This record gives sequence, C-alpha cells and structure tokens, in this order.
Amino acid sequence: MKIVVLDGYTENPGDLSWGGFEALGEFTCYDRTPADLTVERIGDAEIVITNKTLINRVVLEACPNMKYVGVLATGYNVVDVAAAKEHGVAVTNIPTYGTDSVAQFAFAMLLEICHHVQHHSDAVHAGRWENNIDWCFWDYPLIELAGKTMGIIGYGRIGQAVGRLAQAFGMKVLANDTYQNPALVSETCQYVDRDTLFAESDIVSLHCPLFPDTEGIINRDSIARMKDGVIILNNSRGPLIVEQDLADALNSGKVMAAAVDVVSTEPIRGTNPLLTAKNCLITPHISWAPKESRQRLMDIAVDNLRAFLNGNPVNVVNK
Repeated sequence: MKIVVLDGYTENPGDLSWGGFEALGEFTCYDRTPADLTVERIGDAEIVITNKTLINRVVLEACPNMKYVGVLATGYNVVDVAAAKEHGVAVTNIPTYGTDSVAQFAFAMLLEICHHVQHHSDAVHAGRWENNIDWCFWDYPLIELAGKTMGIIGYGRIGQAVGRLAQAFGMKVLANDTYQNPALVSETCQYVDRDTLFAESDIVSLHCPLFPDTEGIINRDSIARMKDGVIILNNSRGPLIVEQDLADALNSGKVMAAAVDVVSTEPIRGTNPLLTAKNCLITPHISWAPKESRQRLMDIAVDNLRAFLNGNPVNVVNK
C-alpha cells in the first residue's frame, strides 16, 4: 500500500510525526507539489493525502490506482468529489479539530484591536515611556468589552466557542444560524435574524461556512445597516466579505476596525484593498495552526485512513 502526501509542510513543518501514516504503508511525503508534478508524484499510489493540492478529474483519470484521498482540512473543495465518486475513490475530510484554536484566535484579534498591545510595547521599547512627561500614555482609544454586544454569524461548534468566550468577558451574544439550539438561549445569548444582528452588534464575528447565501454577506448594504464604529472579525472564509466594500467602510470610519485571518485569494495579492485600508489587521490564515490543533488534525487523518483500510470508512464526503 503506497501512501503519498502531496503538500505536508503546513500541517507538519517538522514539529509533528508522520509515524501514524508510516505504520500503514509505504510512505512518501512532499512538502509542496506544483500542479504539473501532481500526477507524477502520485504515480501508482493507492492513498493520496492532500491539503491544498488540487485533485481534479484529470488527475483522477491519470492515476487509476488511486482509491482514497484524505484531505488535511475541513474544507474539501480542492477535490472534485463527484469525479472521485465516479472513479470509486473515497474522499475524507477532518470535520472538527481546531474549534478552540480558532475561537481563541478570534479573541486574539479582537483584543489586539481593543488594546493595541504590540504597538504600545514597541513604543515602550523605543523609549517613549522613559521619555514621557506623564506616568502613562496611549495612542489609540482603549476598549472595554464588558457590556458590548457581539453578533456571531454561524453558531456551530466554533461560533459557540466564541460565544462562550464573549459571555465570559461580560458581553451579550446575538447568534445567527439556520439551526437553533434552544438550550443555548439565555439572558446573555439569543438567536436573531441577520438584520437584527447587524443593527445591534458592536462586534460582528464570522464563523459560518461559505455557501451561496453567505458569500459576500459583509458588503456595502449590510455594513450600512450596522452601527457606526462597528468592529468586524473574520477567521472563517475570505469570500464571506466583499473586500472593497469593507475597505471603503474602514477608510470612511463607518467600520472602526477589522481583523481578518482569511482573504478571498490566498496567499493574499498585493492588490487586495484591505492591505491599504485603515485600521485593518490581516494575518496569514493561521487560526488553525497551533501545534495542539495540528496534532488533532494529524490523529484524525490517520484514524480516517485506518478506518478506510479496515473497511469501515468514516468522514467520507462523497458517499
């Protein structure tokens, strides 16, 4: 049984072990695979593990030995799942592994907006406190979260984890989701429609999948329905935001600040309007990347393959 990992570096830059996969077959791992080498590197392997390397119909037809594609992520749009099914290739994903990490990162972005910790630390190291005539100083308005309202679009596992953190900070949560769990409703957490969420939230945080009805959900019209000075967070999917509309709102001051860990095209392009927008934090899609989270991903990926080899496949997305 030949196992090929096409792009293992982001999952494991060297601080994890591939031992679980190595125990299951003849194992080869590439850090990255250019599109023109995909077929060659898969060769006659039965098992292919990918993160962002495309497995399309052409690749499937050129690699007839392939029986299984394991995606090292929750999203599996890099695989033509319909073509894989036609060719008898099972495709699995990792449905949940980074809930706590992603929720924590959402608050890391928010707290940086509230306090500008790195900026003020840099200012101290540059001598500005030492030479200040007062006993303290700050360059930005500082924000207390207690009493604020956070609107969370997408109230699944990650959205709920963010909601728990928000409530721990003394915030009220307005949740929007197609599925509503009555057990989560309380004095500090309510389900509302999107218009209500936009109108009443001090912070809007996105944790929903990318579907036709959520693509571009943050746009010129929805921003106009928000409070002046709203904060917008996105560490879910880049295309949830119409980036030019958000940049315009940041530059006008309608949106006080935004923080995004994802953008519409990744890696980010130099022409992305958020790069030059005022008060916009951008991080390179790292919410998922703490070692603990990546270890869970690795463990689940190995379990997925082991279950498939034992004839009891799990987390199959193209049944």
